[in-house]
Amino acid sequence: MTAVSVKNLSKTFGKTNKALKGVSLELEESEMVALIGASGSGKSTLIRHIAGLIPGDNSQSRIDVFGSPIQTNGKISKGVRNDRREIGVVFQQFNLVGRLSVLTNVLMGVLGRASSFRTLLGIFTRAEKKLAMDALNRVGIASHAAQRSSNLSGGQQQRAAIARTIVQGAKLILADEPIASLDPASSRKVMDNLERINREDGVTVLVSLHQVDYAIKYCPRTIAMRQGEVVFDGPSDQLTPQFLQQLYGSESVELLAKEDQRELVPENTGPEPAEQETEGRRAFAYAAG
Repeated sequence: MTAVSVKNLSKTFGKTNKALKGVSLELEESEMVALIGASGSGKSTLIRHIAGLIPGDNSQSRIDVFGSPIQTNGKISKGVRNDRREIGVVFQQFNLVGRLSVLTNVLMGVLGRASSFRTLLGIFTRAEKKLAMDALNRVGIASHAAQRSSNLSGGQQQRAAIARTIVQGAKLILADEPIASLDPASSRKVMDNLERINREDGVTVLVSLHQVDYAIKYCPRTIAMRQGEVVFDGPSDQLTPQFLQQLYGSESVELLAKEDQRELVPENTGPEPAEQETEGRRAFAYAAG
Protein backbone atom coordinates (compact mmCIF):
# COMPACT_ATOMS: atom_id res chain seq x y z
CA MET A 1 0.00 0.00 0.00
CA THR A 2 1.19 3.52 -0.76
CA ALA A 3 1.71 5.40 2.50
CA VAL A 4 2.44 8.85 1.05
CA SER A 5 1.72 10.20 -2.41
CA VAL A 6 2.77 13.72 -3.40
CA LYS A 7 1.96 14.92 -6.90
CA ASN A 8 3.12 18.15 -8.53
CA LEU A 9 3.43 20.09 -5.25
CA SER A 10 4.65 23.68 -5.42
CA LYS A 11 4.90 26.31 -2.70
CA THR A 12 5.67 30.00 -3.09
CA PHE A 13 6.34 32.29 -0.14
CA GLY A 14 5.71 35.93 -0.94
CA LYS A 15 5.70 36.66 -4.65
CA THR A 16 8.91 35.09 -5.86
CA ASN A 17 10.36 32.70 -3.25
CA LYS A 18 9.71 29.25 -4.73
CA ALA A 19 10.28 26.83 -1.85
CA LEU A 20 8.92 23.79 -3.74
CA LYS A 21 8.79 23.34 -7.50
CA GLY A 22 6.51 20.59 -8.79
CA VAL A 23 7.61 17.93 -6.28
CA SER A 24 6.29 14.41 -6.82
CA LEU A 25 7.17 11.31 -4.80
CA GLU A 26 5.71 8.19 -3.22
CA LEU A 27 6.54 6.25 -0.05
CA GLU A 28 5.43 2.67 0.37
CA GLU A 29 4.06 1.38 3.66
CA SER A 30 6.78 0.38 6.18
CA GLU A 31 9.58 2.14 4.32
CA MET A 32 12.23 4.16 6.15
CA VAL A 33 13.34 6.96 3.84
CA ALA A 34 15.83 9.78 4.33
CA LEU A 35 15.18 13.27 2.99
CA ILE A 36 18.43 15.18 2.50
CA GLY A 37 19.46 18.55 1.20
CA ALA A 38 21.40 21.65 2.11
CA SER A 39 19.79 24.47 4.06
CA GLY A 40 16.93 26.03 2.10
CA SER A 41 16.41 23.01 -0.15
CA GLY A 42 12.74 22.63 0.86
CA LYS A 43 12.90 19.61 3.20
CA SER A 44 11.02 21.14 6.13
CA THR A 45 8.47 22.77 3.84
CA LEU A 46 7.73 19.42 2.20
CA ILE A 47 7.30 17.68 5.57
CA ARG A 48 4.87 20.34 6.78
CA HIS A 49 2.79 19.93 3.63
CA ILE A 50 2.60 16.15 4.04
CA ALA A 51 1.52 16.66 7.66
CA GLY A 52 -1.28 18.94 6.49
CA LEU A 53 0.07 21.93 8.42
CA ILE A 54 0.34 24.32 5.46
CA PRO A 55 -1.30 24.35 2.01
CA GLY A 56 0.57 24.35 -1.27
CA ASP A 57 0.09 26.73 -4.17
CA ASN A 58 -3.26 26.83 -5.93
CA SER A 59 -2.22 24.45 -8.68
CA GLN A 60 -2.93 20.93 -9.91
CA SER A 61 -1.40 19.22 -6.89
CA ARG A 62 -2.41 16.55 -4.43
CA ILE A 63 -1.12 14.86 -1.27
CA ASP A 64 -2.56 11.58 0.04
CA VAL A 65 -1.59 9.66 3.17
CA PHE A 66 -2.72 6.03 3.27
CA GLY A 67 -5.22 6.80 0.52
CA SER A 68 -6.85 9.77 2.27
CA PRO A 69 -6.46 13.27 0.78
CA ILE A 70 -4.47 15.68 2.94
CA GLN A 71 -4.69 18.56 0.47
CA THR A 72 -5.81 19.08 -3.11
CA ASN A 73 -5.00 21.98 -5.42
CA GLY A 74 -3.69 24.12 -2.57
CA LYS A 75 -6.56 23.48 -0.14
CA ILE A 76 -6.33 21.47 3.08
CA SER A 77 -8.94 18.68 3.09
CA LYS A 78 -11.89 19.04 5.47
CA GLY A 79 -11.29 15.68 7.15
CA VAL A 80 -7.57 16.25 7.73
CA ARG A 81 -7.92 16.30 11.54
CA ASN A 82 -8.92 12.65 11.52
CA ASP A 83 -6.07 11.79 9.15
CA ARG A 84 -3.52 13.56 11.36
CA ARG A 85 -4.16 10.93 14.03
CA GLU A 86 -2.11 8.55 11.92
CA ILE A 87 0.69 11.08 11.32
CA GLY A 88 3.25 11.65 14.05
CA VAL A 89 5.54 14.65 13.59
CA VAL A 90 8.89 14.91 15.38
CA PHE A 91 10.29 18.44 15.17
CA GLN A 92 13.86 19.64 15.54
CA GLN A 93 12.90 21.70 18.61
CA PHE A 94 11.17 18.77 20.40
CA ASN A 95 7.83 20.63 20.99
CA LEU A 96 7.49 19.48 24.59
CA VAL A 97 5.90 21.52 27.38
CA GLY A 98 8.84 22.16 29.67
CA ARG A 99 6.90 22.61 32.93
CA LEU A 100 5.02 19.31 32.49
CA SER A 101 6.40 15.91 33.36
CA VAL A 102 7.87 13.68 30.69
CA LEU A 103 5.00 11.22 31.21
CA THR A 104 2.34 13.92 30.72
CA ASN A 105 4.04 15.13 27.55
CA VAL A 106 4.04 11.61 26.16
CA LEU A 107 0.39 11.17 27.16
CA MET A 108 -0.45 14.09 24.86
CA GLY A 109 -0.26 11.51 22.12
CA VAL A 110 -3.81 10.44 23.00
CA LEU A 111 -5.25 13.91 22.25
CA GLY A 112 -6.61 12.77 18.90
CA ARG A 113 -8.64 9.97 20.52
CA ALA A 114 -9.58 11.25 24.01
CA SER A 115 -12.19 13.90 24.75
CA SER A 116 -11.11 17.54 25.05
CA PHE A 117 -12.59 17.70 28.56
CA ARG A 118 -10.39 14.84 29.81
CA THR A 119 -7.20 16.07 28.23
CA LEU A 120 -7.67 19.69 29.36
CA LEU A 121 -7.95 18.48 32.94
CA GLY A 122 -5.08 16.05 32.54
CA ILE A 123 -7.26 13.04 33.25
CA PHE A 124 -5.80 9.88 31.68
CA THR A 125 -6.87 6.29 32.13
CA ARG A 126 -4.71 3.62 33.69
CA ALA A 127 -4.41 1.92 30.30
CA GLU A 128 -3.21 5.17 28.69
CA LYS A 129 -0.61 5.69 31.43
CA LYS A 130 0.64 2.14 30.99
CA LEU A 131 0.87 2.71 27.23
CA ALA A 132 2.90 5.87 27.83
CA MET A 133 5.24 4.12 30.28
CA ASP A 134 5.73 1.27 27.82
CA ALA A 135 6.60 3.82 25.12
CA LEU A 136 9.10 5.55 27.40
CA ASN A 137 10.64 2.19 28.21
CA ARG A 138 11.02 1.43 24.50
CA VAL A 139 12.98 4.63 23.92
CA GLY A 140 15.06 4.11 27.05
CA ILE A 141 13.96 6.97 29.33
CA ALA A 142 11.24 5.40 31.54
CA SER A 143 13.28 6.33 34.62
CA HIS A 144 12.75 10.02 33.78
CA ALA A 145 8.93 9.80 33.53
CA ALA A 146 8.26 11.97 36.61
CA GLN A 147 10.80 14.68 35.75
CA ARG A 148 9.94 17.98 34.13
CA SER A 149 10.72 17.64 30.45
CA SER A 150 12.82 20.81 30.59
CA ASN A 151 15.30 18.94 32.80
CA LEU A 152 16.09 16.39 30.10
CA SER A 153 18.97 16.62 27.67
CA GLY A 154 18.22 17.41 24.04
CA GLY A 155 18.55 13.78 23.01
CA GLN A 156 16.27 12.62 25.82
CA GLN A 157 13.66 15.23 24.89
CA GLN A 158 13.72 14.02 21.30
CA ARG A 159 13.22 10.44 22.45
CA ALA A 160 10.26 11.61 24.53
CA ALA A 161 8.82 13.16 21.37
CA ILE A 162 9.24 9.81 19.60
CA ALA A 163 7.51 8.05 22.52
CA ARG A 164 4.60 10.45 22.06
CA THR A 165 4.16 9.25 18.45
CA ILE A 166 4.07 5.65 19.75
CA VAL A 167 1.26 6.53 22.17
CA GLN A 168 -0.48 8.36 19.35
CA GLY A 169 -0.50 5.12 17.36
CA ALA A 170 0.99 6.88 14.34
CA LYS A 171 1.35 4.81 11.17
CA LEU A 172 3.55 7.48 9.60
CA ILE A 173 6.32 9.40 11.37
CA LEU A 174 7.61 12.59 9.79
CA ALA A 175 10.85 13.55 11.54
CA ASP A 176 12.04 17.05 10.62
CA GLU A 177 15.79 17.35 11.35
CA PRO A 178 15.40 15.38 14.62
CA ILE A 179 19.16 15.18 15.25
CA ALA A 180 20.32 18.55 13.90
CA SER A 181 21.13 20.00 17.34
CA LEU A 182 22.35 16.80 19.01
CA ASP A 183 25.79 15.36 19.68
CA PRO A 184 26.79 12.16 17.81
CA ALA A 185 25.95 9.79 20.70
CA SER A 186 22.47 11.29 21.18
CA SER A 187 21.93 11.34 17.42
CA ARG A 188 22.61 7.62 17.19
CA LYS A 189 20.15 6.88 20.01
CA VAL A 190 17.40 8.90 18.31
CA MET A 191 18.02 7.24 14.95
CA ASP A 192 18.21 3.80 16.59
CA ASN A 193 14.75 4.39 18.06
CA LEU A 194 13.24 5.52 14.76
CA GLU A 195 14.76 2.50 13.00
CA ARG A 196 13.46 0.12 15.68
CA ILE A 197 9.90 1.50 15.45
CA ASN A 198 10.05 1.16 11.68
CA ARG A 199 11.34 -2.41 11.86
CA GLU A 200 9.27 -3.74 14.77
CA ASP A 201 5.98 -1.87 14.24
CA GLY A 202 6.01 -1.43 10.47
CA VAL A 203 5.64 2.34 10.86
CA THR A 204 6.55 4.33 7.75
CA VAL A 205 9.30 6.85 8.54
CA LEU A 206 10.38 9.89 6.52
CA VAL A 207 13.30 11.53 8.27
CA SER A 208 14.91 14.78 7.17
CA LEU A 209 18.67 14.68 7.74
CA HIS A 210 21.55 17.07 7.31
CA GLN A 211 24.37 14.51 7.22
CA VAL A 212 24.42 11.80 4.62
CA ASP A 213 26.24 9.23 6.76
CA TYR A 214 23.10 8.79 8.90
CA ALA A 215 20.99 8.34 5.78
CA ILE A 216 23.31 5.63 4.49
CA LYS A 217 23.41 3.81 7.84
CA TYR A 218 19.70 3.86 8.71
CA CYS A 219 17.67 4.38 5.52
CA PRO A 220 17.78 2.05 2.50
CA ARG A 221 16.34 4.81 0.31
CA THR A 222 17.14 8.52 0.11
CA ILE A 223 15.34 11.40 -1.56
CA ALA A 224 17.65 14.35 -2.20
CA MET A 225 16.35 17.88 -2.69
CA ARG A 226 17.99 21.00 -4.04
CA GLN A 227 16.37 24.41 -4.42
CA GLY A 228 12.86 23.01 -4.03
CA GLU A 229 13.23 20.11 -6.46
CA VAL A 230 13.91 16.37 -6.13
CA VAL A 231 17.31 15.74 -7.72
CA PHE A 232 17.78 12.11 -6.64
CA ASP A 233 15.55 9.28 -5.44
CA GLY A 234 17.22 5.93 -5.00
CA PRO A 235 19.41 3.62 -2.89
CA SER A 236 21.28 5.43 -0.13
CA ASP A 237 24.51 3.55 -0.81
CA GLN A 238 24.87 5.49 -4.08
CA LEU A 239 25.48 8.70 -2.12
CA THR A 240 29.26 8.77 -2.32
CA PRO A 241 31.07 12.07 -1.70
CA GLN A 242 31.83 12.31 -5.42
CA PHE A 243 28.19 11.73 -6.41
CA LEU A 244 27.01 14.33 -3.89
CA GLN A 245 29.49 16.79 -5.33
CA GLN A 246 27.90 16.22 -8.74
CA LEU A 247 24.43 16.88 -7.27
CA TYR A 248 25.24 19.83 -5.02
CA GLY A 249 28.59 21.28 -6.05
CA SER A 250 30.18 23.20 -3.18
CA GLU A 251 27.03 22.71 -1.06
CA SER A 252 27.92 19.01 -0.74
CA VAL A 253 30.40 19.86 2.05
CA GLU A 254 27.42 20.80 4.24
CA LEU A 255 26.05 17.24 3.97
CA LEU A 256 29.21 15.26 4.66
CA ALA A 257 30.99 14.23 7.83
CA LYS A 258 34.47 15.74 8.17
CA GLU A 259 36.23 12.50 7.28
CA ASP A 260 34.17 12.24 4.06
CA GLN A 261 34.88 15.84 3.05
CA ARG A 262 38.49 14.86 2.39
CA GLU A 263 37.35 12.55 -0.40
CA LEU A 264 35.95 15.42 -2.44
CA VAL A 265 37.85 16.36 -5.58
CA PRO A 266 38.90 20.02 -5.30
CA GLU A 267 37.10 22.21 -7.80
CA ASN A 268 39.30 23.24 -10.71
CA THR A 269 39.88 26.93 -10.15
CA GLY A 270 42.49 27.50 -12.86
CA PRO A 271 44.37 25.96 -15.77
CA GLU A 272 46.58 22.90 -15.43
CA PRO A 273 50.35 23.50 -14.85
CA ALA A 274 51.18 22.97 -18.54
CA GLU A 275 48.44 25.40 -19.50
CA GLN A 276 49.70 27.86 -16.88
CA GLU A 277 53.17 27.78 -18.47
CA THR A 278 51.69 28.41 -21.94
CA GLU A 279 49.55 31.24 -20.60
CA GLY A 280 52.62 32.69 -18.89
CA ARG A 281 54.60 32.71 -22.14
CA ARG A 282 51.69 34.41 -23.95
CA ALA A 283 51.45 37.06 -21.25
CA PHE A 284 55.22 37.68 -21.42
CA ALA A 285 55.10 37.99 -25.21
CA TYR A 286 52.14 40.39 -24.96
CA ALA A 287 53.92 42.51 -22.34
CA ALA A 288 57.11 42.55 -24.43
CA GLY A 289 55.21 44.04 -27.32
